[in-house]
Amino acid sequence: MPYAAQELPDPRNASIVVHVGGRLVARDEAKVSVFDSSVQGGDAVWEGLRVYDGRVFLLDEHLDRLHASAKALAFADIPSREAIRAALFETLKANGMRDGAHVRLTLTRGEKVTSGMSPSNNRRGPCLIVLAEWKAPVFGTKGLRLVTSAWRRNAPQCLDSKIHHANLLNNILAKIDAERAGVDEALMLDVDGFLAETNATNVFLVRAGELLTPQPDACLPGITRGFVLALAREHGIAAAERRLSLSDAYTCDEMFTTGTMGELAHVVELDGRRIGDGSPGPLTRRLQQHFRAATQRLGSPIPA
Repeated sequence: MPYAAQELPDPRNASIVVHVGGRLVARDEAKVSVFDSSVQGGDAVWEGLRVYDGRVFLLDEHLDRLHASAKALAFADIPSREAIRAALFETLKANGMRDGAHVRLTLTRGEKVTSGMSPSNNRRGPCLIVLAEWKAPVFGTKGLRLVTSAWRRNAPQCLDSKIHHANLLNNILAKIDAERAGVDEALMLDVDGFLAETNATNVFLVRAGELLTPQPDACLPGITRGFVLALAREHGIAAAERRLSLSDAYTCDEMFTTGTMGELAHVVELDGRRIGDGSPGPLTRRLQQHFRAATQRLGSPIPA
């Protein structure tokens, strides 16, 4: 049964079209086969993109990571960057989206001839999905409340976080922890007990004027994360990647998360402990301003 517009966070999304397997289809017809690898085993890679004022922000960096992830998983016949860009722009144009949109770009290993794990059962090549929605940054400005999850972020010896894969069960389990605790997101630790990331975003701390973020071992080396580190270098802000403990987080001056879906969102509470004075700190506000300015001047133009 189709979703009624009033059921959706943004009613405009009731009538979107989605690019699936080489063609545009209406939202209610946007489906993959039960034999698709994403259904069989979460065997897919993905990127989140955001559209600002007629441009797709950091598109080349996202395509680099999509291709790297697909190569690491030994996908065959990976679509070219040009083909992916064409599908993306076709979808945005069909939906009339030039601002205020978020895109979930997914590449599955494709359809199998029979169920099972072996990629030798994939005979048709990957399936590209371009799902564009009207969606503002999801966290708004109220500040995030976090709880530390009992679920650990994958270590490289289990599943390398540098592969941006679609098998997100440990993140989902952590999100369940957050929802049951009545907070916004869950902070995940690595297997040694150091900070990794939240269930959906990267994490930054500010201590004594220095910007700190976990090393990208158990956390995703996020595109927004990398851009924020570049902004810090550009504007003379001391920044470092290092192992950080929960005590570092509990006693920090400022804390914020980064990600395409939520941009830079300040944290007001972690495990019942207030962060700073509960409002965005001066360095957080400064970086938010620099980031906002960058989104208005950088990006790949959407063809008219």
